[in-house]
Amino acid sequence: MEPKAAIDAFAALAQETRLSVFRLLVQAGPNGLTAGEVAARVGVPSSTLSHHLGLLERAGLLRSWRVQRQIFYATDYEGTRRLLAFLMEDCCQGLPELCGTGITEVIDCCPKPTVDA
Repeated sequence: MEPKAAIDAFAALAQETRLSVFRLLVQAGPNGLTAGEVAARVGVPSSTLSHHLGLLERAGLLRSWRVQRQIFYATDYEGTRRLLAFLMEDCCQGLPELCGTGITEVIDCCPKPTVDA
């Protein structure tokens, strides 16, 4: 991951609503939630939420797809994995296993989507 892409991802997460949306969608798993479900659970009007979802998607942290009239959003696990790898790639002089138990597992933690996007 290039530093500019990492900066964009961190900037997208550096806002309370977007961080809440991202965490919700990580918990929801690869099948994601509809935009309406996200709005209801986060407690944000749909018109405001679309801006936040767009920013997270452009930053490579979310993916979206349409099913008839509904738009679904889910975590882009590959983009999230790239961001985590960017953070940890130089850990402990290139030996992330020395940084503590679980670091290398975190980078490979994310499930593969079960729905075609």
